[in-house]
Amino acid sequence: MLIYPDVRAAVAWLDSAFGFEERVRIGDAHRAQLRVGTDGAVVVADVRSDQVVPTAGIVTHLLKVRVPDVDAAFARARDFGGRVLSEPTTYEYGERSCVVEDLGGHRWELTQSVRDVEPEEWGGVTVAPW
Repeated sequence: MLIYPDVRAAVAWLDSAFGFEERVRIGDAHRAQLRVGTDGAVVVADVRSDQVVPTAGIVTHLLKVRVPDVDAAFARARDFGGRVLSEPTTYEYGERSCVVEDLGGHRWELTQSVRDVEPEEWGGVTVAPW
């Protein structure tokens, strides 16, 4: 569950910038559940009690979302006002990703697999195979 100062604005932005789709609405501005891709979901909620929005300059989380085309997803998020924290980059472990911050201060890593790479090729260790 992600906390936003304005749930309706967050839903509209997440739909426009990331293509998420609202599935369930609870109250006018209390909470909403959004579909992410074909099998994911995220819940956004209002500020209340000990639920607060992110604080500028303090990073407590990074949400990772797999997308089919990271460059297109990045451009869409940027064009809808996402704050660019890192441009799309291809890494030695086979992922291409970028990071954008949304209107509520939540950070999102948009990522896609560009090739299968064994962890040992980039300095990791396979502990247990899939």
